[in-house]
Amino acid sequence: MSLATGRPGPAESLDDLLRRLGTSQDGLSAAEAARRLAASGPNELRTAHLRAEVVELLRSAVNPLVIILLIAGIASAVLGETTEATIIGAIVLMSTGINGWQTFRSQRAVAQLQAQITPTATAVRDGASVELPRREVVVGDVVRLGAGDLVPADARIVTSSDLHVQQAALTGESMPAEKAASAGVSSSSGPDASDLIFLGTSIVSGTATAVVFATGRDTAFGDIVERLAARPDETEFERGTRQFGMLILQTVVFLVLFILVVNVATGRDALQSVLFSVALAVGLTPEFLPMITTVTLAQGAVQMAREKVIVKHLSAIQNLGSIDILCSDKTGTLTAGILSVERATDPFGRDAARPLDLAALNAAFQTGVKSPLDVAILRRPSPDLDYYVKTDEIPFDFERRRVSVVLERAGAFMLVAKGAPEGILDACTHYEVDGEARTIEPAKARCLESFSDMSTTGLRVLAVAYRQVPTAAGYTRDDERDLTLVGFVAFADPLIDGAAESIARLRRDGVQIKILTGDNELVARHVCARVDIDGAGIVLGDDIDGMLDPALARVVETAQVFARVSPAQKHRIIRTLKAHGHVVGFLGDGINDAPSLHGADVGISVAGAVDIAREASDIILLERHLDVLHAGILAGRRSFGNVLKYLLMGTSSNFGNMFSMAGASLFLPFLPMLPTQILLNNFLYDLAQITIPTDRIDPAYIQRPQRWDIGLIRRFMLVIGPVSSLYDFLTFYVLLKLFRFGEAPFHTGWFLESLATQTLVLFVIRTAGVPWRNRPSTALTLTTILVVVIGMVLPYTPFARPLGLEPLPAGFFLYLVGVVVTYLAIVEFVKRRVMAHVLE
Repeated sequence: MSLATGRPGPAESLDDLLRRLGTSQDGLSAAEAARRLAASGPNELRTAHLRAEVVELLRSAVNPLVIILLIAGIASAVLGETTEATIIGAIVLMSTGINGWQTFRSQRAVAQLQAQITPTATAVRDGASVELPRREVVVGDVVRLGAGDLVPADARIVTSSDLHVQQAALTGESMPAEKAASAGVSSSSGPDASDLIFLGTSIVSGTATAVVFATGRDTAFGDIVERLAARPDETEFERGTRQFGMLILQTVVFLVLFILVVNVATGRDALQSVLFSVALAVGLTPEFLPMITTVTLAQGAVQMAREKVIVKHLSAIQNLGSIDILCSDKTGTLTAGILSVERATDPFGRDAARPLDLAALNAAFQTGVKSPLDVAILRRPSPDLDYYVKTDEIPFDFERRRVSVVLERAGAFMLVAKGAPEGILDACTHYEVDGEARTIEPAKARCLESFSDMSTTGLRVLAVAYRQVPTAAGYTRDDERDLTLVGFVAFADPLIDGAAESIARLRRDGVQIKILTGDNELVARHVCARVDIDGAGIVLGDDIDGMLDPALARVVETAQVFARVSPAQKHRIIRTLKAHGHVVGFLGDGINDAPSLHGADVGISVAGAVDIAREASDIILLERHLDVLHAGILAGRRSFGNVLKYLLMGTSSNFGNMFSMAGASLFLPFLPMLPTQILLNNFLYDLAQITIPTDRIDPAYIQRPQRWDIGLIRRFMLVIGPVSSLYDFLTFYVLLKLFRFGEAPFHTGWFLESLATQTLVLFVIRTAGVPWRNRPSTALTLTTILVVVIGMVLPYTPFARPLGLEPLPAGFFLYLVGVVVTYLAIVEFVKRRVMAHVLE
């Protein structure tokens, strides 16, 4: 069997596997790893066989309308219309070339940003641990894993310590599975094997080294990471894109079929009628939309990087700008997350040292992720750890919200538990004061009061308990009973400087903050009150479990603070908010946050988050501060604002022109514009808009969440479009009756009028306000004017005859100036009424 598919055989020991893979427990040499990487390819689920440049060009070329145009061009060439075929081919080539090149450049810029957050793994190379990109892990590598890490490939455990692995993506089982090294034969080759770990799973607690036996597509469950990266639900951006596509499709089909039927019925040349109809379809379809969207969002990604926000998926930028609700834990959002031990007390709230001593033993020996609470405990002087040996552990999970270790000293065994006071107290039968253990039941209310008093002042509180146990190991969470409460350890977590102001700015810009915390309601209410978040209607996790979906939907609309919530409850809150029309962002950085990050419209994590949290997120904050996130939200709104400009331009001006052609085809004795002229007009028009991504945005536009508004796009198409058509019909009359133009001058006149009006109107449509108060970018101004100048000059160049254009008298250009000025004025008048709500 090859190294690339080195899955353990049905009767293969660890030594046999290492021997067959050509490796050892000391790992590979760097040279051997490089050789294997070159031979088997990167540890990725998708392997690109073509260069990105070619892929982008092909994507541009497989547009159905482009294919139709190419077929029409070939048909023209076969029928002897070589000039027309050449022009069609040239325009298609230039359009797809610009589209593909711009898109590729933008995606390359985003890829460079994403390289800053490439998933990594720790492998043993040349006998030393090195951190390297996960894609460079090869078969035979020995990798080191700890709590919070994603398993980088399928591997067999070589050594382990209290290892628990979350493999719900494989088995659907919500509880972590305990894993351990085994020198013998694996019991299975699937996820139920106790000595195998798999790509896409994650380490909840403990440590391990493991030898990789399969990478990339050769893994047993090679689609795990793809499923993790894929959104289970349609996002706001995807939904808007789909609705817009349907609107355009319906309009194109109706107009094209209508015009084709009319032209054929009136006896016009069938090929010309087909080419004319196809050209109209291209003219109405915003074929540059993918390029404009990609370039705009990519520039937004680069700008956000300057604001210390890294984007993993471009569509997340628009979703970020659409967020109207941000869900987050209070730690690291409202408070700094840098905790310090404030005090340690006995069960009655009197200062005592023993609770902190036992908490320090628990924190020092437990192998899960060291929480900020553990770090704060271990900064204080600890008891002499040399006297103790850990013999077992019951790892932390988010249902129990506690962790226990079993310690041996002088032949005696003691289970030490620390965690959320409510859970610890429920597991206690005794309490200890002044070295004396007493039955807890008569004093339980007093113990709870001590805990509550500290919580109401904003302190986070852990309870600490113990019991003597008879043996060294073999304990489960069922053994966390009959404990003796020794007291509490309280922690101070200062507010982040400016947190209240950051929240006020987010509210001002239309983003509600909802706090979803595992802390108790007393702490949550105190902290939230200090930053002006209403905690009066606080909702508890137990309350959520008792609610049906309709009741929860009402509660999540009004409540701002949710306390003592589990990961599953957080996820349910987010799903409910999304189901009722909200665009939801979730900010998290822990193992327990992965489901919510994955389920939100925008998952937001931080650079220092655990691997699984960063993998499940769309946005990475290089600094965990609400102001950084706020800047990213505004950047998202600016990016989508520029995409919207292109949509409004394309669906209003283009629809007007296509409607004019539909009407003109009913009474004109010839086609109102040649197919090649339509394509050239559309190409120049699109060319003028490639600098839209550089444009400025109305300040008022970014002050509230922006979402796909198909109604606004439809109104623009049905209101501004007819205004454009009225001017086209006026031009038809003037060209035929006043100037008495024949076919070629008529085509030229309308070509110039159409190009000038639909291109220059960008200066009006680009802002919902008064155009001269929000000036366009220099690049947009230059490209727009340049395109109009090119159009005006074309009839006087050698290209005029092949294009069917010819010079026009000076009087026409005087008429054209009048048309442009009055058209822009009327569109400005109508636009303010159509877009009045945008600036409200």
